[in-house]
Amino acid sequence: MGCDFPRASNQPMLKPVELEIELFCRGMRIAESCHTAEDGRRISRTRAGLGSGLEIVIPAPKPIWVNVPVVEPFALRSPFVLDISAGRYFVNDTRDGADYDVTIPPEPAWYSRNTSADVPMSRVGVLQGNYLGIYISNRCLYWSWSPSLACKFCTTGKNVGAAEESRKRITDVVEVAMAARDESNCIFTHFNTGYHYEDKADREVIHGLRQAQPFVRAVRTHVGGFIGVQAVPVPRNSYYEYDELIAAGTDHFSFCYEFEDPEVFARLCPGKAQTVGQHAFFEAMEYTSRKLGRGRVSGEIIAGVEPIEATKRGIDRIVNAGAFPTVCIFRPTLGSEMEEVAPPDPDAMKEVFTHLHQTCRRAGLPVGILPIEVSLVVQPEETADLMSPNIASDLYALKNSALRQLARPYVAWKRRPRGSRAAAMA
Repeated sequence: MGCDFPRASNQPMLKPVELEIELFCRGMRIAESCHTAEDGRRISRTRAGLGSGLEIVIPAPKPIWVNVPVVEPFALRSPFVLDISAGRYFVNDTRDGADYDVTIPPEPAWYSRNTSADVPMSRVGVLQGNYLGIYISNRCLYWSWSPSLACKFCTTGKNVGAAEESRKRITDVVEVAMAARDESNCIFTHFNTGYHYEDKADREVIHGLRQAQPFVRAVRTHVGGFIGVQAVPVPRNSYYEYDELIAAGTDHFSFCYEFEDPEVFARLCPGKAQTVGQHAFFEAMEYTSRKLGRGRVSGEIIAGVEPIEATKRGIDRIVNAGAFPTVCIFRPTLGSEMEEVAPPDPDAMKEVFTHLHQTCRRAGLPVGILPIEVSLVVQPEETADLMSPNIASDLYALKNSALRQLARPYVAWKRRPRGSRAAAMA
């Protein structure tokens, strides 16, 4: 195939994080010689659809997990080609002929099993990296409005009930989380949901946040590990719901406010703009950061749609709220209203992630402390190689390395289910 991305043959090899960013932005073709259907994880179109790529691991001092776009039209024109030789997978950059060794993580055996209620486990939760992602409710109500108020880049409304169960039973979730823990060494279960409410006869309002409580409590009791919850912010008079979730065992909250530019936010996230507003995400970040501690809450933002200066301001604003910036490179997901929008330029994304590293370092945020690998985003600890080493970056790296060592007993303790601790003390 022809290549529209010229690259000089004398260019140096890409660093692992640079390859990661290039793959997110350009996608990857798969050579006919590959056997990814047998050797790798299935392509899962669940939740918002961002995991609809092929999972690979790029060797590095800390291996980098990447969910690479392979089915979108832009990926079919990519200069990167996955190939195999003598059983070894590698990514070839057709612009300069450079080969990059990668590994293809095998599909977990539990993906092909059913729960005790005869539900396919892969329709309950999927691994994206080494963490388990589970959408816990029926489809986001923004998809039910007429005209639709769904976020323009999202496909949750098309996936829930089709590629995954529309309603997850607590027992099914526990069984899947146990399988992921025991067979895939998963230590992080991430629950997410869209915009939800229910007006009951007693006029009580049930938000998506409240729906997470029984799932959090069950996983904390029977499975253990770290637990995260992502949901649209609740009104300030319902902040006690965050307190209740923390008491139930939640370790982390994430808030997808998506875009810093107010016009872009309103245009591409009409439901969020009309029902809660951009400010609600930062108020919730500030509140939960005070409750859990700095760095244990994240603000999620999409890079590559709005001007990168706006994205940089958003990163700073998230950190100033006491939260941790999670930056997702825009992916024109099939089936979304933005599927024809071009992905961003890799060089622009490298500038964004350089800023991300600088911001986290200045704020002293600990990064890469827990052994949790997320394949959908460039993780902050991976971005250090985008900068030239200096004293400040060396000290920051040493601090994070020391914290990783100190965190090991804590991680081991968190792995234990609360139920087993209670039984031990009885």
